[in-house]
Amino acid sequence: MTLRAAPDKPVYVRLRETIADAILTGRYTDGDPLPSVRAFASEQGANPLTVAKAYQGFQDEGLIVVKRGVGMFVASGARARLRESEREAFIQQEWPAIRARMDRLGIKPADLLQREQA
Repeated sequence: MTLRAAPDKPVYVRLRETIADAILTGRYTDGDPLPSVRAFASEQGANPLTVAKAYQGFQDEGLIVVKRGVGMFVASGARARLRESEREAFIQQEWPAIRARMDRLGIKPADLLQREQA
């Protein structure tokens, strides 16, 4: 995904989502090096300072570690911690709106489960 794919969100948020998605999908696993700030900025068409801010946020959360002179790496257990925080955010922030829309449209959870099994 490039930054142009979701122009309604601030660049910083899109960068965080891109990094988080790469960790959640296993593109980057525990101990894997992340692209340098400049390389990731170039790849995403973003300002390096904005990328550095996104990386700093993940470092503050303990999801990435910096090895001076070597680079940035995915921290041990980052995927599990990130998955848990993303699940909690989904349940608290996104699910209520989805559930309300399902109610308005008359969609029952069982209907969705049936479709998934078909």
